[in-house]
Amino acid sequence: MSKQLSGDITTSTFIRFWLVILGFLAVFGILYLARGAIILIATAAFLAIALNPPVSMIAKRLPGKSRVGATALAYVIVVITLIGFIVTVIPTVIEQMARFFKTLPGVIESVSRQTHWLNDLVSRYGLDKQYNQVIDNIQNQAGSTASDLGGSFLGSVGSVVEGFITMLLLLVLTFLMLVEGPTWMKRLWGLYKNPERRAHHRQLVHKMYRVITGYVNGQVLISAISAVCSLVMIVILSALFDLPANLAIPIAVIIFITGLIPMFGATIGAIIAGVLLAINDIGAAIIFLVYYFIYQQVENNFVSPVVQSRAVEISALTVLVALTIGLSLFGILGGIISIPIAGCLRVLVLNYLERNQAKKPLPIKKASARK
Repeated sequence: MSKQLSGDITTSTFIRFWLVILGFLAVFGILYLARGAIILIATAAFLAIALNPPVSMIAKRLPGKSRVGATALAYVIVVITLIGFIVTVIPTVIEQMARFFKTLPGVIESVSRQTHWLNDLVSRYGLDKQYNQVIDNIQNQAGSTASDLGGSFLGSVGSVVEGFITMLLLLVLTFLMLVEGPTWMKRLWGLYKNPERRAHHRQLVHKMYRVITGYVNGQVLISAISAVCSLVMIVILSALFDLPANLAIPIAVIIFITGLIPMFGATIGAIIAGVLLAINDIGAAIIFLVYYFIYQQVENNFVSPVVQSRAVEISALTVLVALTIGLSLFGILGGIISIPIAGCLRVLVLNYLERNQAKKPLPIKKASARK
Protein backbone atom coordinates (compact mmCIF):
# COMPACT_ATOMS: atom_id res chain seq x y z
CA MET A 1 0.00 0.00 0.00
CA SER A 2 1.13 3.54 -0.64
CA LYS A 3 2.50 5.44 2.31
CA GLN A 4 0.19 8.20 3.50
CA LEU A 5 1.86 11.64 3.63
CA SER A 6 -0.70 13.79 5.35
CA GLY A 7 -4.44 13.53 5.62
CA ASP A 8 -5.84 11.61 2.64
CA ILE A 9 -2.90 12.29 0.25
CA THR A 10 -0.81 9.21 -0.51
CA THR A 11 2.69 9.04 -1.98
CA SER A 12 1.43 7.61 -5.30
CA THR A 13 -1.16 10.42 -5.62
CA PHE A 14 1.51 13.01 -4.85
CA ILE A 15 3.86 11.53 -7.48
CA ARG A 16 1.11 11.29 -10.11
CA PHE A 17 0.14 14.91 -9.50
CA TRP A 18 3.66 16.18 -10.12
CA LEU A 19 4.12 13.89 -13.10
CA VAL A 20 1.01 15.42 -14.67
CA ILE A 21 2.35 18.93 -13.98
CA LEU A 22 5.73 18.04 -15.50
CA GLY A 23 3.98 16.48 -18.49
CA PHE A 24 2.02 19.67 -19.12
CA LEU A 25 5.17 21.78 -18.79
CA ALA A 26 7.01 19.49 -21.23
CA VAL A 27 4.16 19.75 -23.76
CA PHE A 28 4.05 23.53 -23.49
CA GLY A 29 7.86 23.67 -23.85
CA ILE A 30 7.74 21.55 -27.01
CA LEU A 31 4.95 23.67 -28.43
CA TYR A 32 6.94 26.82 -27.68
CA LEU A 33 10.06 25.47 -29.38
CA ALA A 34 8.01 24.36 -32.40
CA ARG A 35 5.92 27.53 -32.55
CA GLY A 36 7.36 28.49 -35.94
CA ALA A 37 6.33 25.20 -37.52
CA ILE A 38 2.93 25.31 -35.79
CA ILE A 39 2.26 28.82 -37.10
CA LEU A 40 3.29 27.72 -40.59
CA ILE A 41 1.00 24.66 -40.53
CA ALA A 42 -1.90 26.66 -39.07
CA THR A 43 -1.45 29.30 -41.77
CA ALA A 44 -1.43 26.63 -44.47
CA ALA A 45 -4.64 25.13 -43.02
CA PHE A 46 -6.29 28.57 -42.96
CA LEU A 47 -5.29 29.23 -46.58
CA ALA A 48 -6.51 25.76 -47.60
CA ILE A 49 -9.91 26.40 -46.04
CA ALA A 50 -10.11 29.84 -47.66
CA LEU A 51 -9.12 28.49 -51.10
CA ASN A 52 -11.28 25.38 -50.92
CA PRO A 53 -14.47 26.97 -52.37
CA PRO A 54 -12.82 28.24 -55.59
CA VAL A 55 -10.84 24.99 -55.95
CA SER A 56 -14.02 22.92 -55.57
CA MET A 57 -15.82 25.13 -58.09
CA ILE A 58 -12.98 24.77 -60.62
CA ALA A 59 -12.82 20.99 -60.06
CA LYS A 60 -16.52 20.61 -60.88
CA ARG A 61 -16.04 22.37 -64.21
CA LEU A 62 -12.93 20.50 -65.33
CA PRO A 63 -13.48 17.57 -67.74
CA GLY A 64 -12.13 14.90 -65.36
CA LYS A 65 -13.20 16.78 -62.20
CA SER A 66 -9.61 16.48 -61.05
CA ARG A 67 -8.98 18.18 -57.74
CA VAL A 68 -5.23 18.15 -58.39
CA GLY A 69 -5.74 20.01 -61.66
CA ALA A 70 -8.11 22.49 -60.03
CA THR A 71 -5.61 23.14 -57.23
CA ALA A 72 -2.79 23.58 -59.73
CA LEU A 73 -4.88 26.04 -61.75
CA ALA A 74 -5.72 28.00 -58.60
CA TYR A 75 -2.04 28.05 -57.71
CA VAL A 76 -1.10 29.41 -61.12
CA ILE A 77 -3.52 32.27 -60.50
CA VAL A 78 -2.04 32.90 -57.04
CA VAL A 79 1.54 32.85 -58.35
CA ILE A 80 0.67 35.23 -61.20
CA THR A 81 -0.96 37.54 -58.64
CA LEU A 82 2.14 37.48 -56.41
CA ILE A 83 4.44 38.16 -59.36
CA GLY A 84 2.19 41.01 -60.46
CA PHE A 85 2.33 42.45 -56.94
CA ILE A 86 6.14 42.28 -56.88
CA VAL A 87 6.54 43.77 -60.35
CA THR A 88 3.95 46.49 -59.79
CA VAL A 89 4.52 47.67 -56.24
CA ILE A 90 8.11 47.10 -55.13
CA PRO A 91 9.92 48.94 -58.00
CA THR A 92 7.60 51.93 -57.63
CA VAL A 93 8.14 52.13 -53.87
CA ILE A 94 11.94 51.90 -54.28
CA GLU A 95 11.84 54.56 -56.99
CA GLN A 96 9.82 56.94 -54.82
CA MET A 97 12.05 56.43 -51.80
CA ALA A 98 15.17 57.02 -53.92
CA ARG A 99 13.58 60.17 -55.28
CA PHE A 100 12.79 61.35 -51.77
CA PHE A 101 16.34 60.89 -50.51
CA LYS A 102 17.73 62.43 -53.68
CA THR A 103 15.64 65.61 -53.41
CA LEU A 104 15.92 65.91 -49.62
CA PRO A 105 19.16 67.93 -49.61
CA GLY A 106 17.69 70.47 -52.04
CA VAL A 107 14.52 70.76 -49.97
CA ILE A 108 16.53 71.35 -46.81
CA GLU A 109 18.63 74.01 -48.53
CA SER A 110 15.53 75.71 -49.93
CA VAL A 111 13.86 75.76 -46.53
CA SER A 112 17.00 77.10 -44.89
CA ARG A 113 17.11 79.98 -47.40
CA GLN A 114 13.47 80.89 -46.86
CA THR A 115 13.70 80.96 -43.07
CA HIS A 116 15.33 84.38 -42.67
CA TRP A 117 14.20 84.68 -39.08
CA LEU A 118 16.06 81.48 -38.22
CA ASN A 119 19.22 82.74 -39.91
CA ASP A 120 18.95 86.04 -38.01
CA LEU A 121 18.52 84.15 -34.75
CA VAL A 122 21.55 81.98 -35.48
CA SER A 123 23.66 85.00 -36.37
CA ARG A 124 22.56 86.92 -33.29
CA TYR A 125 23.74 84.23 -30.91
CA GLY A 126 26.87 83.30 -32.87
CA LEU A 127 25.71 79.79 -33.87
CA ASP A 128 26.57 80.04 -37.57
CA LYS A 129 29.26 77.37 -37.45
CA GLN A 130 27.11 74.85 -35.59
CA TYR A 131 24.06 75.57 -37.78
CA ASN A 132 25.99 75.13 -41.04
CA GLN A 133 27.56 71.96 -39.72
CA VAL A 134 24.15 70.47 -38.92
CA ILE A 135 22.79 71.35 -42.39
CA ASP A 136 25.85 69.86 -44.09
CA ASN A 137 25.56 66.65 -42.07
CA ILE A 138 21.90 66.22 -42.95
CA GLN A 139 22.58 66.79 -46.65
CA ASN A 140 25.52 64.41 -46.70
CA GLN A 141 23.59 61.69 -44.88
CA ALA A 142 20.61 62.06 -47.21
CA GLY A 143 22.84 61.83 -50.27
CA SER A 144 24.71 58.82 -48.93
CA THR A 145 21.41 57.11 -48.09
CA ALA A 146 20.27 57.51 -51.68
CA SER A 147 23.49 56.01 -52.99
CA ASP A 148 23.44 53.16 -50.45
CA LEU A 149 19.94 51.91 -51.32
CA GLY A 150 21.38 49.35 -53.71
CA GLY A 151 23.93 48.17 -51.16
CA SER A 152 21.26 47.80 -48.48
CA PHE A 153 19.15 45.80 -50.89
CA LEU A 154 22.04 43.43 -51.64
CA GLY A 155 22.78 43.10 -47.93
CA SER A 156 19.25 41.82 -47.28
CA VAL A 157 19.43 39.07 -49.90
CA GLY A 158 19.73 36.45 -47.15
CA SER A 159 16.48 37.55 -45.53
CA VAL A 160 14.75 37.61 -48.90
CA VAL A 161 15.92 34.06 -49.68
CA GLU A 162 14.76 32.82 -46.28
CA GLY A 163 11.37 34.45 -46.76
CA PHE A 164 11.11 32.93 -50.23
CA ILE A 165 11.82 29.43 -48.87
CA THR A 166 9.21 29.89 -46.14
CA MET A 167 6.68 31.09 -48.70
CA LEU A 168 7.45 28.12 -50.95
CA LEU A 169 6.99 25.68 -48.06
CA LEU A 170 3.71 27.39 -47.15
CA LEU A 171 2.44 27.06 -50.71
CA VAL A 172 3.41 23.37 -50.87
CA LEU A 173 1.68 22.62 -47.55
CA THR A 174 -1.45 24.44 -48.68
CA PHE A 175 -1.40 22.59 -52.01
CA LEU A 176 -1.21 19.18 -50.31
CA MET A 177 -3.94 20.10 -47.84
CA LEU A 178 -6.22 21.17 -50.67
CA VAL A 179 -5.57 17.96 -52.61
CA GLU A 180 -5.72 15.48 -49.71
CA GLY A 181 -8.14 17.37 -47.45
CA PRO A 182 -11.39 15.73 -48.66
CA THR A 183 -9.84 12.24 -48.42
CA TRP A 184 -8.67 12.81 -44.85
CA MET A 185 -12.08 14.20 -43.87
CA LYS A 186 -13.80 11.08 -45.24
CA ARG A 187 -11.43 8.90 -43.21
CA LEU A 188 -12.11 10.97 -40.12
CA TRP A 189 -15.90 10.69 -40.46
CA GLY A 190 -15.50 6.98 -41.10
CA LEU A 191 -14.03 6.51 -37.61
CA TYR A 192 -17.34 7.43 -35.98
CA LYS A 193 -19.46 4.55 -34.71
CA ASN A 194 -22.38 6.69 -33.63
CA PRO A 195 -24.26 8.09 -36.69
CA GLU A 196 -26.01 10.79 -34.65
CA ARG A 197 -22.76 12.09 -33.17
CA ARG A 198 -21.13 12.03 -36.60
CA ALA A 199 -23.98 14.02 -38.12
CA HIS A 200 -23.84 16.53 -35.27
CA HIS A 201 -20.08 17.00 -35.54
CA ARG A 202 -20.25 17.33 -39.33
CA GLN A 203 -22.85 20.05 -38.94
CA LEU A 204 -20.63 21.80 -36.38
CA VAL A 205 -17.56 21.64 -38.64
CA HIS A 206 -19.65 22.92 -41.56
CA LYS A 207 -20.72 25.94 -39.49
CA MET A 208 -17.11 26.78 -38.63
CA TYR A 209 -16.13 26.27 -42.27
CA ARG A 210 -18.81 28.74 -43.34
CA VAL A 211 -17.55 31.25 -40.76
CA ILE A 212 -13.99 31.12 -42.13
CA THR A 213 -14.90 31.19 -45.82
CA GLY A 214 -17.55 33.85 -45.28
CA TYR A 215 -15.11 36.06 -43.40
CA VAL A 216 -12.37 35.64 -46.01
CA ASN A 217 -14.72 36.36 -48.91
CA GLY A 218 -16.17 39.37 -47.12
CA GLN A 219 -12.78 40.80 -46.24
CA VAL A 220 -11.51 40.35 -49.80
CA LEU A 221 -14.63 42.09 -51.14
CA ILE A 222 -14.25 45.02 -48.71
CA SER A 223 -10.54 45.39 -49.58
CA ALA A 224 -11.33 45.26 -53.31
CA ILE A 225 -13.95 48.01 -53.00
CA SER A 226 -11.51 50.19 -51.04
CA ALA A 227 -8.73 49.58 -53.58
CA VAL A 228 -10.92 50.43 -56.58
CA CYS A 229 -12.20 53.64 -54.96
CA SER A 230 -8.62 54.65 -54.06
CA LEU A 231 -7.49 53.92 -57.62
CA VAL A 232 -10.16 56.23 -59.02
CA MET A 233 -9.28 58.96 -56.49
CA ILE A 234 -5.55 58.83 -57.30
CA VAL A 235 -6.28 58.99 -61.04
CA ILE A 236 -8.32 62.14 -60.42
CA LEU A 237 -5.54 63.61 -58.25
CA SER A 238 -2.93 62.83 -60.90
CA ALA A 239 -4.94 64.95 -63.35
CA LEU A 240 -5.09 67.88 -60.90
CA PHE A 241 -1.62 67.70 -59.33
CA ASP A 242 1.92 66.92 -60.40
CA LEU A 243 1.70 63.19 -59.69
CA PRO A 244 3.14 60.36 -61.82
CA ALA A 245 0.38 58.22 -63.32
CA ASN A 246 2.14 54.99 -62.39
CA LEU A 247 1.42 55.58 -58.69
CA ALA A 248 -2.28 54.70 -58.98
CA ILE A 249 -2.03 50.91 -59.41
CA PRO A 250 0.75 50.30 -56.80
CA ILE A 251 -1.10 52.32 -54.15
CA ALA A 252 -4.34 50.51 -54.95
CA VAL A 253 -2.56 47.16 -54.56
CA ILE A 254 -1.03 48.27 -51.24
CA ILE A 255 -4.44 49.34 -49.94
CA PHE A 256 -5.94 46.03 -51.05
CA ILE A 257 -3.23 43.98 -49.28
CA THR A 258 -3.28 46.00 -46.06
CA GLY A 259 -7.08 46.06 -46.12
CA LEU A 260 -7.07 42.31 -45.50
CA ILE A 261 -5.84 43.09 -41.97
CA PRO A 262 -8.95 43.83 -39.89
CA MET A 263 -9.48 47.19 -38.16
CA PHE A 264 -5.92 48.60 -38.45
CA GLY A 265 -5.03 47.50 -41.98
CA ALA A 266 -6.91 50.27 -43.76
CA THR A 267 -5.18 52.91 -41.63
CA ILE A 268 -1.75 51.40 -42.38
CA GLY A 269 -2.50 51.39 -46.11
CA ALA A 270 -3.69 55.01 -46.02
CA ILE A 271 -0.51 56.13 -44.23
CA ILE A 272 1.72 54.36 -46.77
CA ALA A 273 -0.27 55.88 -49.63
CA GLY A 274 -0.08 59.32 -48.01
CA VAL A 275 3.70 59.07 -47.69
CA LEU A 276 4.12 58.04 -51.34
CA LEU A 277 1.90 60.90 -52.47
CA ALA A 278 3.58 63.43 -50.17
CA ILE A 279 6.95 62.68 -51.79
CA ASN A 280 5.49 64.11 -55.02
CA ASP A 281 2.92 66.64 -53.80
CA ILE A 282 1.88 67.57 -50.25
CA GLY A 283 -1.50 68.95 -51.34
CA ALA A 284 -2.46 65.74 -53.12
CA ALA A 285 -1.48 63.72 -50.05
CA ILE A 286 -3.63 65.86 -47.75
CA ILE A 287 -6.64 65.61 -50.09
CA PHE A 288 -6.24 61.84 -50.35
CA LEU A 289 -6.03 61.39 -46.57
CA VAL A 290 -9.14 63.51 -46.09
CA TYR A 291 -10.95 61.46 -48.74
CA TYR A 292 -9.85 58.18 -47.17
CA PHE A 293 -10.99 59.30 -43.72
CA ILE A 294 -14.46 60.02 -45.12
CA TYR A 295 -14.47 56.73 -47.02
CA GLN A 296 -13.53 54.83 -43.85
CA GLN A 297 -16.57 56.24 -42.06
CA VAL A 298 -18.80 55.08 -44.90
CA GLU A 299 -17.13 51.65 -44.99
CA ASN A 300 -17.27 51.10 -41.22
CA ASN A 301 -20.92 52.11 -40.93
CA PHE A 302 -22.45 50.80 -44.16
CA VAL A 303 -20.21 48.53 -46.28
CA SER A 304 -18.49 46.36 -43.67
CA PRO A 305 -21.56 45.62 -41.49
CA VAL A 306 -23.58 44.52 -44.53
CA VAL A 307 -20.81 42.29 -45.88
CA GLN A 308 -19.61 40.71 -42.62
CA SER A 309 -22.82 40.59 -40.57
CA ARG A 310 -23.75 37.13 -41.84
CA ALA A 311 -20.24 35.69 -41.69
CA VAL A 312 -18.92 36.39 -38.18
CA GLU A 313 -21.59 37.47 -35.70
CA ILE A 314 -19.40 38.62 -32.82
CA SER A 315 -19.37 41.87 -30.86
CA ALA A 316 -16.91 44.72 -31.39
CA LEU A 317 -15.29 44.05 -28.01
CA THR A 318 -14.70 40.40 -28.92
CA VAL A 319 -13.20 41.46 -32.26
CA LEU A 320 -10.82 43.89 -30.53
CA VAL A 321 -9.76 41.34 -27.89
CA ALA A 322 -9.20 38.62 -30.51
CA LEU A 323 -7.28 41.02 -32.73
CA THR A 324 -5.07 42.20 -29.85
CA ILE A 325 -4.22 38.63 -28.84
CA GLY A 326 -3.56 37.59 -32.44
CA LEU A 327 -1.29 40.55 -33.17
CA SER A 328 0.68 40.12 -29.93
CA LEU A 329 1.24 36.38 -30.45
CA PHE A 330 1.70 35.99 -34.21
CA GLY A 331 2.03 39.50 -35.65
CA ILE A 332 0.16 40.55 -38.80
CA LEU A 333 -0.71 36.96 -39.65
CA GLY A 334 -2.29 36.51 -36.24
CA GLY A 335 -4.33 39.66 -36.79
CA ILE A 336 -5.70 38.25 -40.05
CA ILE A 337 -6.76 34.86 -38.64
CA SER A 338 -7.80 36.00 -35.15
CA ILE A 339 -11.34 37.07 -36.04
CA PRO A 340 -12.37 33.86 -37.90
CA ILE A 341 -10.87 31.85 -35.01
CA ALA A 342 -13.00 33.88 -32.60
CA GLY A 343 -16.03 33.17 -34.82
CA CYS A 344 -15.28 29.42 -34.68
CA LEU A 345 -14.95 29.55 -30.90
CA ARG A 346 -18.32 31.32 -30.77
CA VAL A 347 -19.86 28.45 -32.76
CA LEU A 348 -18.40 25.90 -30.30
CA VAL A 349 -19.55 27.85 -27.22
CA LEU A 350 -23.09 28.29 -28.56
CA ASN A 351 -23.26 24.60 -29.42
CA TYR A 352 -22.11 23.65 -25.91
CA LEU A 353 -24.69 25.94 -24.29
CA GLU A 354 -27.49 24.66 -26.50
CA ARG A 355 -26.69 21.02 -25.73
CA ASN A 356 -26.51 21.71 -21.99
CA GLN A 357 -29.82 23.55 -22.18
CA ALA A 358 -31.40 20.62 -24.02
CA LYS A 359 -30.20 18.15 -21.36
CA LYS A 360 -31.85 20.05 -18.51
CA PRO A 361 -35.24 18.58 -17.53
CA LEU A 362 -38.19 20.90 -17.80
CA PRO A 363 -39.58 22.09 -14.46
CA ILE A 364 -42.76 20.26 -13.45
CA LYS A 365 -45.56 22.59 -12.59
CA LYS A 366 -47.82 21.40 -9.80
CA ALA A 367 -51.49 21.57 -10.53
CA SER A 368 -53.28 24.10 -8.39
CA ALA A 369 -55.62 22.60 -5.82
CA ARG A 370 -59.33 22.94 -6.45
CA LYS A 371 -61.13 25.26 -4.20
